[in-house]
Amino acid sequence: MTDRAIVHVTVRGRVQGVGYRAWVEDQAILNGLDGWVRNRSDGSVEALFEGPSDDVAAMVAACRMGPPSARVDAVTANPATSDQLKPRQPGGTFSVLPTL
Repeated sequence: MTDRAIVHVTVRGRVQGVGYRAWVEDQAILNGLDGWVRNRSDGSVEALFEGPSDDVAAMVAACRMGPPSARVDAVTANPATSDQLKPRQPGGTFSVLPTL
C-alpha cells in the first residue's frame, strides 16, 4: 500500500490573473490528486493536495514553477488533515473554490 499525504500549500508572487488556478487544477487531475485550489484576497493562491506521498511531493515541487505566465516568489507547504478537504465541491475530486 502506498503512503498517502495531505498537504496545504500557499503560493506567493504573480499568481493571480495568469491562469495559475486552472494550471493547478489540470496538473492535480492529471496526477490523480484530490483537493482544491483558490485565490486569496491577499494576492496569493492556496491549495490542498491529497494522494500518494510521492505524487503530492511532485505537485508541490511543480507549484514552485507554475505555468509560464506566473512568477512564483515563495511556496509554503504544511501537513494538513482530511477535514481540510471538505470545501471541495460535491461529487468532484478536485475543485476550484471561490476567492477567500
